Amino acid sequence: MTTDTASLLDTNKVMDVRAIPCSIKHGLIIRTWFELPVGDYFIPLNDRDPVPLYHQFAAEFGAAVQWEYLERGPHDFRIKISKVKALGAASPASACGCRGQH
Repeated sequence: MTTDTASLLDTNKVMDVRAIPCSIKHGLIIRTWFELPVGDYFIPLNDRDPVPLYHQFAAEFGAAVQWEYLERGPHDFRIKISKVKALGAASPASACGCRGQH
């Protein structure tokens, strides 16, 4: 599996995460968002509602992230995740609390 997040996005900025193991999925999505320039977005495609991921984004990044459901089940969930504000000097590993374990 590639760790280059940009290569996981298709031409429509969709990242299909349905086949990615849960143990690395959140970290990969967070890192992809973290690497976005302000004003950009991507769309994770998942097979379940990522509510825990929403809460993690809200707690860690607050007003810097915008979360918008584009498709809400029952089989596919697409969320437009945008970076609307610049972040401080945090790294993606420290931002998600994983200490680089993704």
